[in-house]
Amino acid sequence: MDTLDALLIAVLQGATELFPVSSLGHAVVVPSLLRWSVEQDGPAFLPFLVMLHLGTATALLLYFWRDWLALLLGVLGLGGQHRVAESRRVLGLIVIATIPAVVVGFTLEKYIRTLFSTPLVAAAFLAVNGVVLLFGERLRAHTHRRLDSLAPKDAVIIGFCQCGALIPGISRSGATIVGGLLRGIDHEGSAHFSFLIATPIILGATTLEVPKLLHQGMAPGVFALAALAAVVAGVTAYLSTAFLMHYFRRHDEWALNPFAYYCLAAGLGSSAWFLVR
Repeated sequence: MDTLDALLIAVLQGATELFPVSSLGHAVVVPSLLRWSVEQDGPAFLPFLVMLHLGTATALLLYFWRDWLALLLGVLGLGGQHRVAESRRVLGLIVIATIPAVVVGFTLEKYIRTLFSTPLVAAAFLAVNGVVLLFGERLRAHTHRRLDSLAPKDAVIIGFCQCGALIPGISRSGATIVGGLLRGIDHEGSAHFSFLIATPIILGATTLEVPKLLHQGMAPGVFALAALAAVVAGVTAYLSTAFLMHYFRRHDEWALNPFAYYCLAAGLGSSAWFLVR
């Protein structure tokens, strides 16, 4: 992998991890479509990917630092009684929403990704993701609930929606935002909660791989390139988060539609290309 390919993948990861268009689907489809010189089965790719996810998780922590500080103070029992109770309640909802993805991911992730990670299938599910986003907009509950009205039942449903992202082509953020919309939360609130529960998922997956990387070691030059790419992915993810939160706030009536149309066009177009080439 050369430097240009590494930086392009970093930008792709930093953006698509948070945009509702499936980072995993793009990671499978785009290199094959553009014939990048990326050996996804090579020994250097996993350390590189882990560093990119670390950059993305760091960006989310920095953007939502006030939320995480409030949650930390709540756990420590610092602040007013109402603030402590509310922070602990929100933390409980994040934990509840994270559990389904952790359980399903541990048991089925390798099987699912092996079964569905070919470029053609990933492209097809990218189109499916577009359909999911469109249906989410059409079927959403227009109750305009606030994010702070989330109950454990809502968190469980959103958490199970998140499990769909184990299939390349299905967006984690898209699925969880749709889950929030179906529970009556607006786009901004759904995205906010989606990004909060993404942080422990991304950090947890990264932490699981770090001992393997330390045991295996990195080839000369891989760490420096991966560190540079992680910074690029982190900056891209931070800018993407800022853009999306502003975008969802201003376009609550139809915010997912452009992403849905993009996924349909990209998924169907890529599928056709893989079939005829």
